[in-house]
Amino acid sequence: MRAFTPLNGLVVPLDRANVDTDALIPKQFLKSIHRAGFGPNLFDAWRYLDEGQPGQDNRLRPLNPEFVLNQPRYQGGQILLARENFGCGSSREHAPWALDDYGFRVIIASSFADIFFNNCFKNGLLPIVQKEEIVDFLFKEVEAAEGYRLQVDLSVQTLTTPTGKIFEFAVDGFRKECLLRGLDEIGLTLQHADEIRAYEERRAKQEPWIFA
Repeated sequence: MRAFTPLNGLVVPLDRANVDTDALIPKQFLKSIHRAGFGPNLFDAWRYLDEGQPGQDNRLRPLNPEFVLNQPRYQGGQILLARENFGCGSSREHAPWALDDYGFRVIIASSFADIFFNNCFKNGLLPIVQKEEIVDFLFKEVEAAEGYRLQVDLSVQTLTTPTGKIFEFAVDGFRKECLLRGLDEIGLTLQHADEIRAYEERRAKQEPWIFA
C-alpha cells in the first residue's frame, strides 16, 4: 500500500447523494480479486452511454459528455467531492480499488457508509468527513473556478483551499499512522516477520508432528 504524502490535488465534484457501491463499480466487473484494472469501469453506468461488459475496450465505448469524469476540466483529478452516505450498498472492496486505480487518493463527503469507509483506509484512500455547510462551500468553489485544487495534509489533518482557508478534519490515530506509513493489515503483520518465524521454528522443534 502506498504511503499517504501531502497532496495538492485537483477536485472532482460528484453532486449526488447516496452513491452506492454498484454505481462505483457495477456487479459485472467483480470477477477479479486483483486490485488493479478497475479504474476504467469506475462509475461505468454513468460514464458511458452503452452497457459495459468485462473485457471490452473502453476506449471504443461512447462517453457520456455530461458526466463529470468525462469533462476536460476534471481530467487528472485526485480528490473526489461527494454528498452524504457515499459508498452505501454492498460491502464490495472493489469500490475503493476502482477509485484508487482511477487515481483518486481522497474522498470528501458529509457522511460515508461504514463498511466502505473502513475499506478505504485498508486500501490507501483517505475518506474525509466534513460538515454539510463546508461541503456546500467546496462545491460552490469548485464550480466557480476551473482547476480548483485542495492541499491535503494528513499529518496535521487539514484541507487548505487556494485562498488559504483551512478546514481541519478528524481521523482515527491508528488509521492515520497506517496511511502515513503505507501499511495495510498484511504490512502490519509482516512487521513481526522475525518473531513469527522464530515462533514457527520453536514449535517445529517442540512439536514436530504438527509440521510433518
